[in-house]
Amino acid sequence: MREKIKDLALKESELSPRELAVQFTDTEKYFVSEASVYRILKSYDLITSPAYVVVSAADEFRDKTTRPNQLWQTDFTYLKVIGWGWFYLSTILDDYSRYIIAWKLCTTMKAADVTDTLELALDASGCNNATVAQKPRLLSDNGASYVAADLAEYLEGKGMDHARGAPYHPQTQGKIERWHQTLKNRILLENYYLPGDLRQKIDAFVEHYNNRRYHESLQNLTPADVYFGRGQTILRQRERIKQKTIETRRLLHRKSAA
Repeated sequence: MREKIKDLALKESELSPRELAVQFTDTEKYFVSEASVYRILKSYDLITSPAYVVVSAADEFRDKTTRPNQLWQTDFTYLKVIGWGWFYLSTILDDYSRYIIAWKLCTTMKAADVTDTLELALDASGCNNATVAQKPRLLSDNGASYVAADLAEYLEGKGMDHARGAPYHPQTQGKIERWHQTLKNRILLENYYLPGDLRQKIDAFVEHYNNRRYHESLQNLTPADVYFGRGQTILRQRERIKQKTIETRRLLHRKSAA
């Protein structure tokens, strides 16, 4: 098992000990803790820096979301294409699951760009087609595109409420701010000379973020696991694997001690 963990760490070099432990448990059906993975990698001299804790960007909301599509966070971030100038990434993130529902790479930051991204999100989530008791509530900052009358008219027509964060307090949207940081840390390791190349890179990372990246705040589930309601099934399966692994270890210990 130590050799398998080492091989996985060498193959998936971007994963932390926590992520390696979860992936190993899911793929090998054998439970191993984050601390054990850290010690094993340390013994092979594969830990190059001390473990650190990422501090949450903001205090928790007083009323937390309890289901997907209850609250959507949205914001723009800047990305540069050499020879073309700045582009603006508009994203819709589900607050409950951190799932990226929709995104659009724009040349401006107008209300129309926000409504286009919202339309993509409403289609992707099914909220445009299905009859739902309550449409998602939108959370944004106080940028010009979010206080525009055109956006207010669009949201009213869709039956969506709109909440805006306190001025000069970007931490209100801590989850989408963290998404922007994670995205840029990965995709800005290289330069882009064509908008199509940047779109392709964003698309690939969104797929990875939604479907393969384990989030500690989501009990080491992926956003897709939580958004599509399969999280509890996965957690129960992991618990069964853990108990079976512990029983196997106890049996081997008794045999070795006999």
